[in-house]
Order: sequence, then C-alpha cells, then structure tokens
Amino acid sequence: MPVAPLKELVDEALAKGYAVPAINVVDELSLRAVVDAAVELRSPLIVQTSVKTVKSVGRDVLKAMFDATVAPVPVPVSLHLDHCPDRAVISSCLEAGWNSVLFDASALPVEENQRQTVEVVAEARTYGAHVEGEIEGITGVEDGVGSDTESARQSLEIATRFVETTGVDVFAPAIGNAHGIYHSLPDLDYQRITDLVAATGIPMALHGGSGLSREQFQDLIGRGCSKVNISTALKVAYMTSSLEHLEQARATNKWDPPSLFVHIHAAVKSMAAEHIEIFGSGGRA
Repeated sequence: MPVAPLKELVDEALAKGYAVPAINVVDELSLRAVVDAAVELRSPLIVQTSVKTVKSVGRDVLKAMFDATVAPVPVPVSLHLDHCPDRAVISSCLEAGWNSVLFDASALPVEENQRQTVEVVAEARTYGAHVEGEIEGITGVEDGVGSDTESARQSLEIATRFVETTGVDVFAPAIGNAHGIYHSLPDLDYQRITDLVAATGIPMALHGGSGLSREQFQDLIGRGCSKVNISTALKVAYMTSSLEHLEQARATNKWDPPSLFVHIHAAVKSMAAEHIEIFGSGGRA
C-alpha cells in the first residue's frame, strides 16, 4: 500500500475516538516488527524516525527500508520525522519522501517559532506532506533532542493562535507528560486536551506515551489525543530481549545471530500489539 497521509489517519482517529500508534523505529528489524503487529491487528500505523536514526542509518537507506517493508502490506502506514529542530534535515526528509514532520522549534520564542513553522508548513505542502507543531518543550531528552527542564505552558489563546496562523495538522501540547521512563505516575492536565481540541478542531499528539497506564491513555485519547508517540517502550523491549538472548547464548555457548533477530522481533512486535490494543486502533484498517 502507498504511504498514507498522516492527516487522514489522525483525523479519522479523532472522529472515531481512537488513537494511531506513532512508534519510533531504530532499524529494519524494529520497523518490520511494528509493521507486522499493525498488519496482524489491522491497525493504521505511523512509523516515526528520529533525527539521530536518520543520520545513523542514512536518509536514503532508511527510506528504502521503509518502502520495501510497507509496499506489500494491506494497512495504511505513514512515515513521520519526529522532533526535528533542524530545517535542513526537514527539507532533506521531505525531499526523500517522508510525508509528515514535527518541526520542533519549542526552544525559540513563540513568535519566531510561529514564523518559521509557517514556512515549514508551506514547504511541506509542496510535497503533499503534513506538519506537527509544538510551542512548549516536552520534558526529557530523546535521541539527543530536548531538555530536562520543563518549559512554561502557553495560554489557550496563544496555542490557538499558533495553530490557526501556521496551519499545522497536529499539535503537541505539554500536559505534564515527559520523554523517557516515568519514575512515578505523572500528574497530567487532561482538561487542556479537551480545551485545545475544542478551540482548534485538530488532533493532539501525546508525547511521552511509554509508561502511561491504560486508564491515562484512554482518557486522553477520548479527549482528542489521536496520535500517541511510543519510543522508550520500543527501546526497552529491543534491548532487554537482546540482553536475555545474549545471556542465554553465553550460558549455552551457542552463538546464532538469526535466532537473536527472531527474539528481538517477537518482543518488539508484542510491545506494539499491546499499545495497538490499548489505543483502540486494531480493526480500523
């Protein structure tokens, strides 16, 4: 199936009260695992790539891997560039065929963020691509982007003006969520999602999804978080399954890379399937 427009996926999810899983992959193995989970459960999917992954794997290699993996599958899959403050990388990925990007200018003053986001949206439209925007940094550093210092939350009026002026298709607000591993249950501002969706009419993106409870996910999804980002959970599943298998290989002195790949694939696929079930996206494709 051809790459699916992100806006179509999240707009439908908003209208029907579920969320599309947006999962950050790190290589071909993790890519195939999350796509296999989506196919098995008939779920739409947003495959996300960090700037770090784009640079480490290579833009063209990563896009070729995506195309080869997704072309034969019967479910809609979108390719999204996550948290990118670098305009040159955004332009490069749009040129290569990414069909949505998150321009992360949250470190800039809101007015300058807004001015540049207008330009990014205009550029994306020339490729038929979509844009996610944000004006507040989500706490936590992920793949080298972000800050552990929580930024001030902007007023509903400022956030609404940003969305209306820029024309972004998805908005990522700060609501007490954070990237990385939660060490205690976060105190989330649920009402802010309700207010933002009512004021802007567009879907919200929930960042820092790894580690939230089923109840938290479903409350936020019901309020309009129609794109939910999962990154840390994939990394944990990938690395812990690797560690388990390698420890077993050392204990038995049996070193078989293909069996390691099978083990990792199963763990990452299971993680993706669990989130698909919680988000209510299974059977929607």
